[in-house]
Amino acid sequence: MMQRLTLRRLVWRWLGNLLFLELFVRGIPPTLHACPIVCICASDLLSCVNQNLQQVPAMLPSTTSTLDLSHNNLSHLHNHWLATLPRLQVLRISHNQIDRLTARVFHNATHLQHLDLSSNLLVSIKEHFFERLVNLEELLLYNNRITQVDSRVFIHLGSIQKVYLSKNLIESFSFSYLDNLSNPQLRTLDLSSNYFLTLPIDEVTALPMYIKNGLYLHNNPLTCDCTLYNMFLHWNKRGLSSVLDFQEDHTCLYMGLARAVVKLLNHDNRLEKCSLTHGHLPEESLKVIVGSTLLITCNTTLPEEYTSYLWISPSYEFLTYPGNSNQSLKIHMNGSLEIRGIQPWDSGIYLCIAINRRLHQNTTHEVNVTVQFHKYEGEPFNTGLTTLLGCVVSLVLVLMYLYLTPCRCFCCCKKSPTPSPPHECSAQSSILSSTPPATEGPNRKTSSTKHVVFLEPIKEVQNGKIKMAACEEFHDAKNPKILQLKSDSDSVSSVFSDTPFMHT
Repeated sequence: MMQRLTLRRLVWRWLGNLLFLELFVRGIPPTLHACPIVCICASDLLSCVNQNLQQVPAMLPSTTSTLDLSHNNLSHLHNHWLATLPRLQVLRISHNQIDRLTARVFHNATHLQHLDLSSNLLVSIKEHFFERLVNLEELLLYNNRITQVDSRVFIHLGSIQKVYLSKNLIESFSFSYLDNLSNPQLRTLDLSSNYFLTLPIDEVTALPMYIKNGLYLHNNPLTCDCTLYNMFLHWNKRGLSSVLDFQEDHTCLYMGLARAVVKLLNHDNRLEKCSLTHGHLPEESLKVIVGSTLLITCNTTLPEEYTSYLWISPSYEFLTYPGNSNQSLKIHMNGSLEIRGIQPWDSGIYLCIAINRRLHQNTTHEVNVTVQFHKYEGEPFNTGLTTLLGCVVSLVLVLMYLYLTPCRCFCCCKKSPTPSPPHECSAQSSILSSTPPATEGPNRKTSSTKHVVFLEPIKEVQNGKIKMAACEEFHDAKNPKILQLKSDSDSVSSVFSDTPFMHT
């Protein structure tokens, strides 16, 4: 089997040399057009994935912008091996056997933006490995055997945004070098699943908020401590993604015992009695009404001479003097930040960074801004008093409706000259009268118009008989409305009779 593999490699090498010789005879530069036989070329993409390569192919097209060498058996990368790829932007060498890097292995990759060295056998990361990668944005180093990371390894990576160092053997890391604005674009630093026993709390809490928001430290064998607990609790209350995304994975070892795992952000842990006095820097809090103008002072101990100021908004927007893209935010010469027409979405943490080039010092100052809506002056709103007042007003309106509203009914009853029992005349006791009653006395005319009043009848029982009373309306030229009281017999006859009583 081994002889067949060796013979196959010799054949491929002989064919490659033959192709190189043919291109050389024809005068065609091989680095411009030649695609390695074991790879796949598509425009500016070159893929050599899972080809059991032990060395990088000798001839690589110069037009390559993405090179994928992952899942091979590469163990070593030579100096200047990328010299023929001036357009290279993405390089993937994950899942190989690389255990070391030379001093100038990436010196010719100045345009590289994405570098994936994950799942290899790297042990240490030196400063000079990436010093020429000034345009690098993403660096993947997870799942290696890294135990040491130089403190200044990222000092030259001015464009770096994401660094993944999880699942290694790192026990210590210098966080102080991240606080000097050498990496202003850094948003993710993943140090999870390593071997940190303790953390330099002072260095970590001094980091700018935009770095702490993406500083992942979960799944480390940290020893439980009140300062550690207070720091993560403070980050959780501030809503930092590094804590919110992995709440259950932030653990520590009680008394350093491997079996005594305590979840730091669990309410039922032994660290609840720790007072929140450590773990975070004091911050200034300001409350402002929506629509107004706010002026925030950058309180630092540095002199204004030779000092430049940089503000970072809650949305991680960098604001510098004298101008920026956001017209509502303005930085003055003395470092003060002016916010015009402030809105609710302007709430959050504003970070001021002052840098004195002469003294080679820098300080930071955080301000927590809360935007509120207008509140009316005077006594506070009392729900109980308002409810009582509403009830009183409703009662007054009901009484006014009952006693002060004019009568608009079709039948208005007048008092009889002689008192009569209440059951003999009642407008509410009228039932159905289709025949108007005859009027008494001379000179009375009978109305030819029939009126029917639909009211709820009132029935009273007296001596075993049901008594009904009706109040009817008459129209007359001289007496527009006359209320006629009926006797019991008349009422009953008026109900069951359709013939009017005529008087001559």
